[in-house]
Amino acid sequence: MHSSALLGPPAVLVLWSLVILIWMVITRFSAFAREGIALTTAPKGIRYADVESRMPARVNWISHNHTHLMEQPTIFYAVIAVLAIAGDNSSVNLTLAWSYVGLRIVHSLWQTLVNVVIVRVTLFALSTFCLLGLAINAVRITVL
Repeated sequence: MHSSALLGPPAVLVLWSLVILIWMVITRFSAFAREGIALTTAPKGIRYADVESRMPARVNWISHNHTHLMEQPTIFYAVIAVLAIAGDNSSVNLTLAWSYVGLRIVHSLWQTLVNVVIVRVTLFALSTFCLLGLAINAVRITVL
């Protein structure tokens, strides 16, 4: 296995993040229209946070998930870059990386469609353990 195989999982997560972004924009604009919020006449400087309380929960769930995909996965991208640059080609790290991405996608679908918090937290914790394993392995390979 070539170390570039390790770049597949972050590429898929980037694509998934863009899918969520498009979904978020579509649902937001539809909700804005239903609420009578016109972008052309919106007050200068208004942010989504200013109208979030007027939006349906499901619209906010998608928005919150998009935010989540911009947070912890940034650590994932960094650790994968470190591993790839270091020339890592271990099946353990590839499995951890794909597991992380799979769990994040399931987490996204769960949060945007069902949003039972205990399940969402469990999915988040499992993905975090994958990320922790990747980070430990990156330190092991580069520092120790």
